[in-house]
Amino acid sequence: MIEFKAVGKTYPDGTKAVRDLNFTVDQGEIFCLIGPSGCGKTTTMKMVNRLIDHTEGQIWINGQPIMSINEHELRRQIGYVLQQIALFPHMTIEENVSVVPHLLKWDKKKVEERVHNLFQLTGLNENLRKKYPGELSGGQQQRVGVMRALAAEQDVILMDEPFSALDPISRDQLQNDLLRLNAELGKTILFVTHDMNEALKLGSRICLMNDGEIVLIGTKEEILASKDEFVQEFMGQVRGTVQ
Repeated sequence: MIEFKAVGKTYPDGTKAVRDLNFTVDQGEIFCLIGPSGCGKTTTMKMVNRLIDHTEGQIWINGQPIMSINEHELRRQIGYVLQQIALFPHMTIEENVSVVPHLLKWDKKKVEERVHNLFQLTGLNENLRKKYPGELSGGQQQRVGVMRALAAEQDVILMDEPFSALDPISRDQLQNDLLRLNAELGKTILFVTHDMNEALKLGSRICLMNDGEIVLIGTKEEILASKDEFVQEFMGQVRGTVQ
């Protein structure tokens, strides 16, 4: 579980990136952050694993304030999937997936079993284990990114526009995979997207942000039914693509 309590981020020059964020991401849900460019959604995500440190309020993970956890230990407890995927090009797929378990000093047999299970979970062919990232398609590479985020059995997963660079068919397949995987695994997922269709499809709840603040948090039905002026304006901008 992730909790934000009156969280803000103010930079030394006085710029307020986000202010007074209050929300909880419950165990097992996919919580989507969405909003216009520059609204603070990626900053909000990066504060969870301390890639950016918050300056006001408190963030808690599983009942523990993140500032009480060594930042390197914190990041090993949290899976992270990026749009750019960021696989290590000189490592095989198997080596990429097992990076964090090795850092956590898992024994060789446990690592091997985990890698095998992840191939089974994601439906990726195990013939790819010894391949390098450059030999895989974009969709396959993104599946490896998801596998790596799940490898150390972390309860919390951060996903920063992970599918936005993919073609529509691959993107739809990976969205379906994510819903299926989370139904099986029950991870706590904070998911950043700029695509309202994606948020409506994936989100247990959706958090719409603007200018560093939360405008509305709600289910798909609550977002679509909202009479808030900004929500209606934002939905109007994407209405032609929202299904």
